[in-house]
Amino acid sequence: MAAVKQGDVVRIHYTGKLRDGSVFDSSQGREPLEFTVGAGHVIKGMDDGMLGLEVGQSKLLEILCEEAYGPVNPEARQTIPRESIPADIPLEVGIQLQMQSPDGHVMPVTVVEVAEAAVTLDANHQLAGEDLIFDVELVSINAPKAVEHGNGCGCC
Repeated sequence: MAAVKQGDVVRIHYTGKLRDGSVFDSSQGREPLEFTVGAGHVIKGMDDGMLGLEVGQSKLLEILCEEAYGPVNPEARQTIPRESIPADIPLEVGIQLQMQSPDGHVMPVTVVEVAEAAVTLDANHQLAGEDLIFDVELVSINAPKAVEHGNGCGCC
């Protein structure tokens, strides 16, 4: 039977948990997650964990934060004046907003503190600093499709 290798398109069912056992995401009741192994569509630990699996196999992946969403970056927290945020945007701890960097990059941020004069925003991923545990089941493997150049190159 074929085993997963770099570049394969895989479909998996998964349940993601934190070390304390709480579930943060699952494909249960949904279509399987599809991605190209090694293309950076998922966290590195998930990409690496797929290698060698065969269809129908299940595996427990224990992924350290460095191979997931990275450690918490204190520089990703920023306190800004309250008046910098439009008055019609409700501000409460835990709400997610989108900010735009000076170069036009849009990034999600979470409100972590609201004071009368200032608001503290955190651009760290919600799972930054967390080791993750995934129960995965490989549903299918599709080898990447050959590119047909049609130019007589002889490679296809």
